Amino acid sequence: MTKGMYHYLREAWKKPSAGELRKKLAEWRKSTAIERIENPSRLDRARSLGYKAKPGFVVVRVRLKRGGRMKSRPMGGRRSRRQIRKKVLKQSYQWVAEQRAARRYRNLEVLNSYWIGKDGIYYFFEVILIDPFHPQIRADPSLNWICRPANQSRAFRGKTSSATKSRELLQ
Repeated sequence: MTKGMYHYLREAWKKPSAGELRKKLAEWRKSTAIERIENPSRLDRARSLGYKAKPGFVVVRVRLKRGGRMKSRPMGGRRSRRQIRKKVLKQSYQWVAEQRAARRYRNLEVLNSYWIGKDGIYYFFEVILIDPFHPQIRADPSLNWICRPANQSRAFRGKTSSATKSRELLQ
């Protein structure tokens, strides 16, 4: 059986060459935390999550700081045992990335997101956003479900796939 282009793209991302990925990560580190990009870095993953190369689709790269989250120290009188500062984040980093992208682009809805890399300091994700008011999106029967009012603010209500995994609804 012959294998298509997307198969080879997927295989290339499973074991990327260290030199090329390191150069990309260095470039991404210098860019802003949320940056709009022209084309997805992982075309195979983006297409499998619903991306189409048509007007109304936006791809954004989000950079997140790695490491645990810390609670601020309590100011009132408490015994030392109660002053635990470590906080377990109940959301995955991917879900946090989707929420940050949704906050930046308020007129767009989050369709999905995927991991593109990490280094010692940051995680990098790409988030696929859709403009629900774009005429081509409204005319497309496979996409116009996102235009309904019931699907507003998907990232904040935990309706994206990474959020449902974080909420332990999907395995």
